[in-house]
Amino acid sequence: MRIDEYVRKDGLGLAGLIARKEISALEVMDAALAAHAAINPEINAVVELYSDARDTSKLRSGRFHGVPYLVKDVGFHFKGRRAEQGSRLCAGTVVAEDDYFAKLVYASGVNLLGRSNVPEFSMALCADNLLHGTTSNPWKKGYSTSGSSGGAAAAVAAGIVPVAHASDMGGSTRGPAAWCGTVGLQPSRGRVSAGPGEDEHGFGMAQAFCVTRSLRDTAAMLDRLGQPMPGDPYVIARPDRPWADFLAGSRRRFRVGWSAKPLMDAPVDPEIAAAVERVALVLAEHGCDVEEAQPKIDLAAMDEGCKNLWYFQFDKYLDGLGELAGRKVGPDTVEKATLKFYEFAKRQTADAFFAAMAVFNRLRRDMGAFFQTYDVWLSPTCAQVAQPNGVYGMNIDIGPEEFLIHEQRPCQFMVPYNVAGQPALSLPLAMHSNGLPIGVQLGARHAEEYVLIELGALLETAMPWRNRRPPLHGLPA
Repeated sequence: MRIDEYVRKDGLGLAGLIARKEISALEVMDAALAAHAAINPEINAVVELYSDARDTSKLRSGRFHGVPYLVKDVGFHFKGRRAEQGSRLCAGTVVAEDDYFAKLVYASGVNLLGRSNVPEFSMALCADNLLHGTTSNPWKKGYSTSGSSGGAAAAVAAGIVPVAHASDMGGSTRGPAAWCGTVGLQPSRGRVSAGPGEDEHGFGMAQAFCVTRSLRDTAAMLDRLGQPMPGDPYVIARPDRPWADFLAGSRRRFRVGWSAKPLMDAPVDPEIAAAVERVALVLAEHGCDVEEAQPKIDLAAMDEGCKNLWYFQFDKYLDGLGELAGRKVGPDTVEKATLKFYEFAKRQTADAFFAAMAVFNRLRRDMGAFFQTYDVWLSPTCAQVAQPNGVYGMNIDIGPEEFLIHEQRPCQFMVPYNVAGQPALSLPLAMHSNGLPIGVQLGARHAEEYVLIELGALLETAMPWRNRRPPLHGLPA
């Protein structure tokens, strides 16, 4: 299979060729390896190639049978694979057992190509770290991918793989999708199992899923990964038919509230605001009831809550990782901002944690009130397009409060969904005059991913992105 044939296909397109025996899974993986060799030296999205990537004998027969796939260097998912969290503290750490997410991924039929880059402990709007180096946005070398699923989104945008593991606790799937020009869905809280070692990642704020180049890959992956597993703390509602069936487009007259007004003292790029308004007009032209509106969001309270929830016992978490790897936390093993968060966590109290939970309860109710009136909130995904590498990262010498405000400026529209536990979808619906992608975000009520798929399919047809290709790409010039 030639690289140009490979990179033009989405995941289901490749799986279809394999199912019809027009090509083998091994030939597809060889094309992925060729694309990696052609472009990864330029972008550094993939930090490890798996030595068994060409062994197709054990692949499962799911809808994505034989499709090359990257594992994000976060958490502990896949048995026998390294999970270094982008940190020198965890260098060489190997996962002991498959978790439920890994089992669901394997059941989809994908073929694991390797591991994608992240910021240290997935805490920053980049995919840069002192262990594996800096990932570059394929649309503009030297610019950030956002984070933390930056290596995944860069690899998908650049043609190395069509689908890659991503996860999102504060925009970490949607932000990279927006900055790299891919599709990024944050599923509803509880949609993708975090078991069996945990009941919920990030106290319910985090969901593992994927980034893709097509909405049909996203819908098909949701059908595979959005399965309740034994012992999950609760099972949330599913539609009465597969999510992929909703790709037929919108059949309802959705009520859409849209806004591009900033939620904090940080501007929205005028071209991003204009792109959101264009999408609102397209939805109105296709029968939606559209008006300018946005939820009541106390972003300052949300930031304070995130600080006290995300980093509760963060010191004990790092100490445990260090013990596992035979190292101690310090300036030689973790980056500057990480060390400051570690020190902050040592001073944190249980009272602050429970106060954060109470704040989040109120914020969820405010979001819920908005969605009593509207089916969808349309907004920017990020307030700014990709910024130069070095603006964001964990090796910046600033404390937790300043760090969170600094990071919140571009991602102010994303975190409310993590707090509320509602699904949100970033689509690459526009391009900035500087050549960088613009992501536009649709959010819906809890458990209503099907609404996002219906409207996303409408927009994929009305405002197509499929033929866009970044300058740094596996397709030969």
